[in-house]
Amino acid sequence: MAKTVKKETTENKKDPNSELKILKTKKQYRMLFGFMLVLVSIAFLVSFISFFVSGQADQSAVDAFTDRNETVNNWLGKIGAYIADLFIYRGFGIAAFLFVKLLFLSGAFLVLDLPIKKLKNTWFWDLFAIVVLSITFGFFASTLPELGGTIGYEMNLFIQDYIGKTGTLLVIVFAILIYIIFKIKVSPDAIKSFFEKKHKEMKDDFNSLHMPADTAAASTTDYNLEEFAVTEEEQPEEMIEEPTLKPASFEINKEALKPTIEHASEINLEPTIKTTAPAEVAQPQIIETNDEAFVIEKAADEDVMEENLAAKLVADFGEFDPTLELSNYKFPTIDLLKEYASVGITINQEELEENKNRIVETLKNYKIDIAQIKATVGPSVTLYEIVPEAGIRISKIKSLEDDIALSLAALGIRIIAPIPGKGTIGIEVPNKNPTMVPMKTVIASAKFQEAEMELPIALGKTISNETFVVDLAKMPHLLMAGATGQGKSVGLNAVLTSLLYKKHPAEVKFVLVDPKKVELTLFNKIERHYLAKLPDVEDAIITDNTKVINTLNSLCVEMDNRYSLLKDAMVRNIKEYNDKFKARKLNPELGHRFLPYIVLVVDEFADLIMTAGKEVETPIARLAQLARAIGIHLIIATQRPSVNVITGIIKANFPARIAFRVTSKIDSRTILDTQGADQLIGRGDLLYSNGNDLVRVQCAFVDTPEVEKIVDYIGSQKAYASAYLLPEYVGEEGSSVNLEFDITERDSMFREAAEIIVTAQQGSASLLQRKLKLGYNRAGRLIDQLEAAGIVGPFEGSKARSVNITDLASLEQFFNNEQNNS
Repeated sequence: MAKTVKKETTENKKDPNSELKILKTKKQYRMLFGFMLVLVSIAFLVSFISFFVSGQADQSAVDAFTDRNETVNNWLGKIGAYIADLFIYRGFGIAAFLFVKLLFLSGAFLVLDLPIKKLKNTWFWDLFAIVVLSITFGFFASTLPELGGTIGYEMNLFIQDYIGKTGTLLVIVFAILIYIIFKIKVSPDAIKSFFEKKHKEMKDDFNSLHMPADTAAASTTDYNLEEFAVTEEEQPEEMIEEPTLKPASFEINKEALKPTIEHASEINLEPTIKTTAPAEVAQPQIIETNDEAFVIEKAADEDVMEENLAAKLVADFGEFDPTLELSNYKFPTIDLLKEYASVGITINQEELEENKNRIVETLKNYKIDIAQIKATVGPSVTLYEIVPEAGIRISKIKSLEDDIALSLAALGIRIIAPIPGKGTIGIEVPNKNPTMVPMKTVIASAKFQEAEMELPIALGKTISNETFVVDLAKMPHLLMAGATGQGKSVGLNAVLTSLLYKKHPAEVKFVLVDPKKVELTLFNKIERHYLAKLPDVEDAIITDNTKVINTLNSLCVEMDNRYSLLKDAMVRNIKEYNDKFKARKLNPELGHRFLPYIVLVVDEFADLIMTAGKEVETPIARLAQLARAIGIHLIIATQRPSVNVITGIIKANFPARIAFRVTSKIDSRTILDTQGADQLIGRGDLLYSNGNDLVRVQCAFVDTPEVEKIVDYIGSQKAYASAYLLPEYVGEEGSSVNLEFDITERDSMFREAAEIIVTAQQGSASLLQRKLKLGYNRAGRLIDQLEAAGIVGPFEGSKARSVNITDLASLEQFFNNEQNNS
């Protein structure tokens, strides 16, 4: 019996009608408050009108407000006299009548259940008009204080003390112009169109007076026919000759339909229908026929609920805005980034001509003729596109890579044979004076500013000097490799800077892992804005390998929790889930919340693999395989891209890769599956691959002082109470904790938690959080108590615990045995 009662209680908690009842109660309060505002506005109107009718006869009665023997002339009694004196004589004068309008409109909106947000504009401009009118009447009618009121008179004196009467008049005119332009929306175009319209009407009237008689008669006849032609919809019922339904042959009088029907789709084959019940009740409709014994019933359509709860909530409160808590947050300005003097590509004509001649000459020595050659100058590399003569094998040109490099005396010659999408062969030659690409030019570019991506990253500029912008959400994970000093750390800073310039703190969170302890420490200042960390951890930027393992496993728990939320919401990815949550279709009381993107950045992955090995590789592989759909993205950087660091599982799940200069062809093949990274020139020169195509990019340079300015600017603003907290994770050492619990010290929800775990056959704290609406700590204690009782199994890493009891009947037997033993 006890179990049944608890089941009913749980079902009552999930009663879908409870939310509708709450909405109905709120609607009643809104209506009551709205009627009160309407009545108050009427009372104000009566007292204001009475004030101007009776004049200032009630002035002395206002001071003797508590004296019941004092009589007043105001139609609303002493209260009305006091209100009129406060708002008109001592307040804003005749402009106070606008308060009546504002109160009446506010009450009407509440009574009619209209969105109250639409009144914001009206309140602002009416209050502005009250102040301007009061000052205006105080200026022009200083002898009649009822017109401008005390406030208008005093404000006039105050302004005139500083700018005189002429200046005050100019200020009043300027304020009136503001109201006319922005509220009434009178513009030069509107005035011009108004006069053009009047001019056209006068011209048409003039032409009609001089029109010949025949033309005028013809136009009048046409006009009358169009105006008074009776259509089928406009004719009265007795004029429409409807088809009648004969019981024997069901023939339709087609001749009667001809004058009124122009198209076959307009034919209505249904006879006259009389509804025998109100519209609210779904009743069958009776179709009349000539044969009284033959009755035709047409089943009525079912009623459709027009009012959807989510649509109602959106109409009342608008869509959920995740940025509301930090609504005053300002994105970093572009001025924080340094502007360098040597910006822009300088074309050295002599260098281009010299390189072209050497390329042509070298190829001629091997009997390779060129039909055409074209040069594209980039920031650090120039691309020479050649079209060989017919019959020349591409592999022959490809084999001459070292010979061309020798003739040009240049480091980092790379031959692309052929260039994808073009019928040419590319030879990339480094410039003698490479140009730096400042981060400011990349961030300020229209391509980045107008990018409609979830997580846009501006990496730098291509050989054709175009800003290279990619979407981290589409990658979905990024692998970066390169030798020491070739630009990895600057590349990571460029990635993080791009996201800081584009995404609000509510939309993205960073988990920063920095084994070197010096590269990412700058971002500590934005901990409560953008960073995520484990509970009870002091520093958000992780430098200890033990904490790295716990953080990665915590991200796996967060991934599993998010997938459970997506499953409950019946969506496939984080974008659909957040769109559904913003549209208020998901109930926060059931554990749903807005999910920010989480970007995990690991600065030196090789060091983690050397010290932790499989403990790090396993959660990384899990996240790489599964975390894409729920918005967790990985950026892993390493100096040494060897096969024991970047394993096959990791490479398979990191299709997007960035290779800075490496020392050998083997390392290039490890990171890119092809050579080329060993021929880069360093200092930010990189190859980006997301599949088969390789793109050569000069990475944008962002210096440490620039990053400091950005994080200082963000850190000085209002932040969240703490960093974004990841789920608590207890490592394997937690298995040695004493789990002996006294039965009398069990949680009050122990039995209900056991029923939920056994029913779901899944032992996890997150399940209890959602079902019982508990905090993580209490849910964790319940899991420990269930483990001590033997209902769930021991901790198994990021997997859910096993459940030792198969069904509710066995659980009931377990509790009975436990009670008998005690």
